[in-house]
Amino acid sequence: MKKNILFTLLISVIVMLSSCGEDFLYIAPQGSIDQNALQNQTGIDLLTTNAYANFTELGWGASITNWTFGSMYGGDANKGSDGNDQAVLNTMETYAVLPTNGYIGEKYVWVYKGVKRINITMQTINETEDLPDAFKNSRLGEMYFLRALHYFEGIRVFGPFLPWVDDTNTDNDPKVHNDIDIYSNVLADVDQAISLLPATQDLPGRVNSWAAKALKAKILMQKGDMATAKPILKDVIDNGVTSNGLKYGLEDNMHNNFFSPKDNGKESIFAIQFSHDPDNANPGMSLNYPHGGAGNPGGCCGFFQPSNELANSYKVNASGLPFLDKSYRNPPFVAERNTGQGDLSVNGEMPVDPRLDFAIGRFGIPYKDWGLPRNNWVRDVANGGFYMPKKHVYTKEEGDSDLGSGGINEGWAPGSAINYQYLSLRDIILLYAECLANDNQLSEAMGYVNQIRTRAAHPDNIVYLANGTPAANYLVANYPASHAAFSDKDLCVEAIRMERKLELAMEGHRWFDLTRWGGAYMASTLSEYVDFESDFIVKFASAGKLDASKTIFPLPDGQIQTMGNDENGNPYLVQPGPWK
Repeated sequence: MKKNILFTLLISVIVMLSSCGEDFLYIAPQGSIDQNALQNQTGIDLLTTNAYANFTELGWGASITNWTFGSMYGGDANKGSDGNDQAVLNTMETYAVLPTNGYIGEKYVWVYKGVKRINITMQTINETEDLPDAFKNSRLGEMYFLRALHYFEGIRVFGPFLPWVDDTNTDNDPKVHNDIDIYSNVLADVDQAISLLPATQDLPGRVNSWAAKALKAKILMQKGDMATAKPILKDVIDNGVTSNGLKYGLEDNMHNNFFSPKDNGKESIFAIQFSHDPDNANPGMSLNYPHGGAGNPGGCCGFFQPSNELANSYKVNASGLPFLDKSYRNPPFVAERNTGQGDLSVNGEMPVDPRLDFAIGRFGIPYKDWGLPRNNWVRDVANGGFYMPKKHVYTKEEGDSDLGSGGINEGWAPGSAINYQYLSLRDIILLYAECLANDNQLSEAMGYVNQIRTRAAHPDNIVYLANGTPAANYLVANYPASHAAFSDKDLCVEAIRMERKLELAMEGHRWFDLTRWGGAYMASTLSEYVDFESDFIVKFASAGKLDASKTIFPLPDGQIQTMGNDENGNPYLVQPGPWK
């Protein structure tokens, strides 16, 4: 009976094949999406979402927050945790990175994986007929923006000599030399985005034309073209609106920028949209919560501990102004290690900028709405110090509302729904202040610095103890017109740079700021950082000192080997000079 059934089925298949010729060869396999099936508005929206989703991929080195490349490498924070966990970071935090470092490999792969997704989306859009003009323009504009952003991330980490692969390249494994400076290609992409995107969008997470202008200005600033960036920055500040139609403005309460119920507010120019979904809860930051067990935010893994150098930068003088001469590195300090009973550290009584306790967790200071930190929140004080990250950590309120928890990503790692503001008004304002100072418009530049400081002094930004008294001796004031920064260009520039350090701390900006201010400035700043940090954490006594030429990371050795050589025996990827 079974043989008869098999024989009948075989005859049926032969008949079917003979009747349909080769058509069966072109039937899409089950479990996959045929490209033709995506050539409609629904399919294009799926591909568009997939392109945005590259921002939420798990990969600590690839994290769009740049906590390793921007903050840790720039001196905002050290690795934290203990010496054995993620040992690959030990060489990065002590400036002994090699081309074989796994985190730089993750970043490189992230750039080109994102570009591949974007190019496929652009190809599909251009192959799809009868799309409404507004829809087509918006989605293409979004892709040009995203491609520019991905390549910009590559430039900031690896420099501008990178393989350029756009939607005209249909090779599955493209072989392209890194022998051209791709800045012009990236700027052309962002110009296309500006021309195609609307000023507002149907969803707040979609990029709009104002975000594209802000990105262009940020790219130009990294490139060193302040003259071209300046009018764009002013336009964004004066006239820009969010994708949901809010006029750009500084939030009175800084907490609103790091609190998921207030996501997509007026200070957010382009934010990565996170949720409590296991795959979309900012997995790239999943190591970077206070350590310890139940009853604390996250519970894992004690990484990304703010540096002593950063914490003491928030010391102010009797007038509420920062120490631009770097004497904040002199004792007394904002906290000292406690070798006796009680908390791991005790706080000093000197006046401090309230942004200290907004950006950094200190013992004895309420940690958002979680109460006072406990000693087990720090995993290894000898390796990471006694400070804790704070900005990106969810509140107890958010945890109770299912907007953050300690076991999201892969069932063990913390995560939250707090958006990450990749482009923010506070960043843009301070970039514009730099441009003004560069053109000797010192009073105007300091006026924008004072806007940021005025917000810092708002009563909503003071941390209070349970009894209603301020948790520390908080003092922050505007620079008076009589201050030398209003008449001395060098001091004005230094005041702006300090303000960026204080305002944007732990947000992934610091290293990229140092490099665009010049290799010599970067090298001397980080040399001083290492020397200061070594007084608190022993491992920094043997840390390296970066050469002024190393304003970029090396290309991953694995990528050089994988790409191989062209038909003339020349390597497709050539390691930049400082790393040869």
